[in-house]
Amino acid sequence: MKDKRKMLLVLGLMAFLANGDNYAAAPLLINISKDLNITVSTAALSVTAYMLSFGVFTLLFGPLSDRFGKVKIINIAAMGTAIFSTLGAFAFNLPSLIFFRAMNGAFGAGIFPVTMALVGQSFDNENRQKALGKVMGLMFLGGATATAIGGALAYAGSWRLVYLVYGIGELVLAIVMLKILERDKPVVERLSFISAYKGAFANYRFMRLVMTIFFVGFSVFGSFTYSGKLLQEITGYNILVVGLILSIFGIGTVIGGRIAPKAKMILKHGFLVSAGVIGSISLFILSTYENIWILVFGFLGFGIAFIFLQSTLIATAQEKLPKMKGTAMSLASFNMFVGGAVGTSINGIVMKNYGVSRIFYNASFVLLGVGLLAAIFVARFEI
Repeated sequence: MKDKRKMLLVLGLMAFLANGDNYAAAPLLINISKDLNITVSTAALSVTAYMLSFGVFTLLFGPLSDRFGKVKIINIAAMGTAIFSTLGAFAFNLPSLIFFRAMNGAFGAGIFPVTMALVGQSFDNENRQKALGKVMGLMFLGGATATAIGGALAYAGSWRLVYLVYGIGELVLAIVMLKILERDKPVVERLSFISAYKGAFANYRFMRLVMTIFFVGFSVFGSFTYSGKLLQEITGYNILVVGLILSIFGIGTVIGGRIAPKAKMILKHGFLVSAGVIGSISLFILSTYENIWILVFGFLGFGIAFIFLQSTLIATAQEKLPKMKGTAMSLASFNMFVGGAVGTSINGIVMKNYGVSRIFYNASFVLLGVGLLAAIFVARFEI
């Protein structure tokens, strides 16, 4: 790319919007459940459908991007996700909402992992994590500010307006991307899903890393889905205020993305252990305290811990398959979003039986374990 800053900006903005219309569900679930006359845990099936579809289809888009070029796949996926995000606003019952969100997730699978792969191949080892951190920071800032944007739009109108606004925004940006992004060359001569994944599955150290990402998705996505319900239950605030508070998570991801490279240099292998500890303490705070300022601190730490873990695991995974970054990101994203889908589903049952705060209490232990395992696996990878 001639202008890497412009590339990072446009990819980051698309990730901001595409991730936003997924995360917007966190404060909207209560409104969706009332409008469609279903329970909150049933409404959460739309989130599970998005994540599960995303995880499955990401296995297709990675090898496709290696064969036909990453920019081409990103452009197609951006247009598709814009269309189905818009259609989500017109869902008339649970099955239609699940279908539209699943299709949105399917096309989203061609944006997130392929974008990470494109950024990964466009920067050298010294600058890769910083570049990934910037795009991921915008991606997850989009996810968490979606709770503020979504809360405001839903408060002023309807949850349907949220998906409509995001869909239109994605459509405009998809058209801009067609003109701005410079086409990259394919990195493999023929498409073969079997050969693409055969090499990856045979790489034991690589597979340990991406399986660890499953538990990142399980503990982070699986719990954040219910954060709006948690806050409304604790504080009684309306959807607008709840959305604003949840945006602190996104601020944490942006801060984490900026300080991750320096923190990693200082802490070395203790960096991932620290991420696990910060995340565990933050989730424990969310499960235990009711003071709003302490909860804000918890969401901030939660975001920082997540980006520390995720950016490091993704950068390390890409280094292990340097010539097939699309395939590497497919498996990484598959594990992250399927982990999120499984976590969301299981936590719906946990909420029914034990209450919403128990979700965050359990996740605090899972995330601590993830930090410890990640530190061990990355250390062994680098030996």
